[in-house]
Amino acid sequence: MKLNVNQQRHDVDVDPRTPLLYVLRGELKLNAAKFGCGLGQCGACTVLVDGEPVFSCVTPIALLADKEITTLEGLGTLEEPAPIQRAFIETQAAQCGYCIAGMMVRAHALLQKNPQASDADIRAWLEPNLCRCGTHMRILRAIHRAQAIMRTAQAGDAG
Repeated sequence: MKLNVNQQRHDVDVDPRTPLLYVLRGELKLNAAKFGCGLGQCGACTVLVDGEPVFSCVTPIALLADKEITTLEGLGTLEEPAPIQRAFIETQAAQCGYCIAGMMVRAHALLQKNPQASDADIRAWLEPNLCRCGTHMRILRAIHRAQAIMRTAQAGDAG
């Protein structure tokens, strides 16, 4: 089967019922998305499919032909991190780091849809993703920092 992951085409030879998470981690060696619960209840495995957040632990690859899959690794690079990645680094939003990839991917999707998201919007959007360390306030601060980075970039593009 062919999968489009992070703007690259990959041929994978696995059972079509295989969850995307296992293909990402086992076959493609993309390790940002984490195995948390295996039931789509914690969000540690969140990736984007055609720009929408999905739980990769419960999404079989058979559903993903002709879809664009984006993992945290596909948002930016070490040299040029995406605004959400840069913001999480600058604000030191991670504690253990286990949930952070899923949080960043979900937050990225929100900011693509609603760059002016309020605290209430952000909290509602992130509700499916759990942080057991309790860094919710740092995560919220990081998302607001990403909004500021995006505004600055837009102002630079307009000028």
